[in-house]
Amino acid sequence: MSSAPSSSDEVFDEFLSDRGHETEIVRWERSYNKLQCPECGALHPEGTSSCGVCDWRPT
Repeated sequence: MSSAPSSSDEVFDEFLSDRGHETEIVRWERSYNKLQCPECGALHPEGTSSCGVCDWRPT
């Protein structure tokens, strides 16, 4: 018998991952000294809060 998740978020994440969905928090990727958008790959300076190309924002 497996142990039960400790929070409702974990239960929901487990439900999604069992069905093939990603449940990780998506953040900026890094390319040298720039931030790279994980959606479109556009490069932005440090401190950027949203992608100027596709308007993606980290959660």
